Amino acid sequence: MATQLTRADVQKVALLGRLKLSDAELEAYTQSLGNIIGYVERLNEVNTDDVEPMVHAVELSNVFRADEVRPSLPRADALANAPKSERGFFLVPQILDER
Repeated sequence: MATQLTRADVQKVALLGRLKLSDAELEAYTQSLGNIIGYVERLNEVNTDDVEPMVHAVELSNVFRADEVRPSLPRADALANAPKSERGFFLVPQILDER
């Protein structure tokens, strides 16, 4: 089942993504995205009945260090390079309106 990507499809996606594309870009993206969709459709034809689902293509192991309780950075040291602080806390500009 071949799905043909149209210029109108790309224009709609660009509109949803708030992208302003030129005519040349629309043509290029229509072609490129159409090729990607065609490749994915080819992949969907591969028989995967005997393939076990996996999270990653290669085996991964945990690379995190052991979680150990250690002393924290003293508050004065943490605030030493802060542009502004007040009563032992970082002072940042308000970005949300209070309602």
